[in-house]
Amino acid sequence: MKNVLIVSYSQSGQLADIAATLARSLETDEIRVHHEALRPEPAFPFPWPFFAFLDAFPESVRLDPRPNRPLAIPDDAAFDLVILAWTVWYLSPSQPITAFLQSAEAGRLLAGRPVVSLVACRNMWFSAFDTLKTLVATAGGRLVDHVALTDESPALFTFITTPRWMLTGRRDRFLGLPPAGINARQTAGVARFGTTLAEALRHNEEKSGQPMLRGLGAVKVTPHLVMSERAGRRIFQAWSGFVRLFGRAGQRRRIPALLLFILYLVIVILIVVPFNFVLQRLIAPLFARRTAEIIRHYEQPSGADGARVIHE
Repeated sequence: MKNVLIVSYSQSGQLADIAATLARSLETDEIRVHHEALRPEPAFPFPWPFFAFLDAFPESVRLDPRPNRPLAIPDDAAFDLVILAWTVWYLSPSQPITAFLQSAEAGRLLAGRPVVSLVACRNMWFSAFDTLKTLVATAGGRLVDHVALTDESPALFTFITTPRWMLTGRRDRFLGLPPAGINARQTAGVARFGTTLAEALRHNEEKSGQPMLRGLGAVKVTPHLVMSERAGRRIFQAWSGFVRLFGRAGQRRRIPALLLFILYLVIVILIVVPFNFVLQRLIAPLFARRTAEIIRHYEQPSGADGARVIHE
C-alpha cells in the first residue's frame, strides 16, 4: 500500500475541486490518499472585503503569513508522495501554503520525500514557483514534478473577471466576458496527472527522483509574462516594505498606504503594462537566446510537451 498526502488551501473552492479530481484519479486499491485542507487562523474571508484583500499583500510578499491550525495527521504518519495544491497571492505562494512550508509539520512530512507541485491561478505563477521550490527544499522535500493550470481567457479579460470574482464571489459571464478561473474541461483534465502518478507509484518511480509527469502538457511558459513578473516582484518588494512601516496586518493605519499602493498599481496596469507589452514584442528578436533559457527553466521539471496526452 502506497500513501499519498495532498496538502491544499482553497479560498474560493476552485482549488478544492481540482484537488478532489486529482485525488479520485489517484486513489486505487493499492494507493491511499489523505487530503489535508489547510485552515488559517483566523480564516481568510471569501469573497474578500476590499481592504482585507489589500491588507494580505505585504505579508504575502514578505513570506510572513498568519499561522495555520494544526494538521489532522498523526505524528507517526509517513507518506510516499506529497502533492502541494496551491495558488498565487501577489506573485507569491498563498499565505496558508507558505505557513505550512515554514512549519515544523512540513519538515516532518516532506523531509526526504518526493513532492509534486500543482498551481491554479490567473496566469502569473513563475516567481511564486521559484519561491515554492526554495521553501520545499528548505523543508527537506525533493520537488520532482510541477503542473500549472491558468485561466485560458485573454489577460485583458482576466484583469476584470478575476478581481470581480475575488471581491464579489461571482465568476459567471460578465459584460460578454467568459467566466473567471479554471474551466470545467481543465479541471477534468487533471485526472490524467492522477492516473499517471498512480501508475508510477505502482512501479516505485517516485523513488527515482525523476519527473513522472513528462509528456502530459504540465506547464505552458509565456516569456513576456515572466519578464513582467520580475519587474513586478521588485515593485512589490518595495511597496510591501513601505506599507509595513505603517503597522501590522489588520491595523487601520495601514489603509492610506494601501490606497496609495492600489492607485499606483492601477496606473501601472493601465499605462505601463500595455507599453511594456509592445516594447517586449519589438525587442524580442534581440533576446531570443535569453527567452529560450527562460522557457527551459520554467518548463522544468515536468515539461510542456503533450506527447502522452490522449485526445478524445
